[in-house]
Amino acid sequence: MPFYDVLKIRHGYRKRPGALTPNQIRRLFSIIDRRTILGIRDYAVYALMYQLGLRVGEVHALNLEDIDFKNQNLNAIGKGKKPRTLHINQALIEILSHYICVREHFYNSHLTNAFFVSKKGNRLAIRTMEDNFQKITSSCSFTVPFNIACHTLRHSLASHLNDNDVDILVIQSILGHASTRSTEPYIHPSNAVIRRAMEKLPGVKFVKELIRKGELKLNFQYRNRPKRE
Repeated sequence: MPFYDVLKIRHGYRKRPGALTPNQIRRLFSIIDRRTILGIRDYAVYALMYQLGLRVGEVHALNLEDIDFKNQNLNAIGKGKKPRTLHINQALIEILSHYICVREHFYNSHLTNAFFVSKKGNRLAIRTMEDNFQKITSSCSFTVPFNIACHTLRHSLASHLNDNDVDILVIQSILGHASTRSTEPYIHPSNAVIRRAMEKLPGVKFVKELIRKGELKLNFQYRNRPKRE
């Protein structure tokens, strides 16, 4: 094993990926022009990454038969060729159905079994998905203290599920992780969730109760306060 990999395992990643807020996610998707067939395709691509937490490689590998619209299921092959079946809700079905309606307009699309097709009639490349995503994010009006990539959508899904009290075992299953230890780095609690958690601390509750009863009065302004030597 290379020495660099040993260090990465022992110390983790120095630049931990971040997650976008729900409002930022809505802004990002609103930028995609769904009046074009390329926009319809790209919207479906990134919707799968956000709503199902698919990796860019998993989206790249999708074939037509992997999506069962009747039973609302999608079959994905993850790392180590590990398969998992995910439920697709009605909103996602409509997004994917919209793409299927225009898929035949892609050059030589009838010659490939790939679900997503490029302008040249090939399986949509990972690099193309990443480059197109960068073009979309460069048009966003918000800034974040981390690099936004396709994988950010996967982190955002995990974080938003956690914010809505979804059990980590469920999040682990959706992401296709072997253990919750792999899932934990994907969860970035929102400021609102952190604030609620801090409000539940016993010490905070005790102080609040004293203030409510009038037994503790806080004064944050002091006149003629002596200077510390």
